[in-house]
Amino acid sequence: MSPPPPADPGAGPPQDPRPLRTEPRSVMIHWCIDAAVVFLATIVIALIVGIPWEVVLVLSLALGACAAPVTHRADERAMAARREG
Repeated sequence: MSPPPPADPGAGPPQDPRPLRTEPRSVMIHWCIDAAVVFLATIVIALIVGIPWEVVLVLSLALGACAAPVTHRADERAMAARREG
């Protein structure tokens, strides 16, 4: 068996991990993610039933827009709790 290769002499101590974010993401990000979740959760059943995917997409965008303020407020509360301690 050969010995393991020597460690890189230029490598210093490992960097500290990036700090966790403390600011909530924008409502637009929440809208995109919520719409994607709704789309993925309904597309298979909708296609089996015979609903065109374009209709599912439009409904997903509308439902995502309705859910985005709710998930944004939840993100704001989570980030406030993270900042407090």
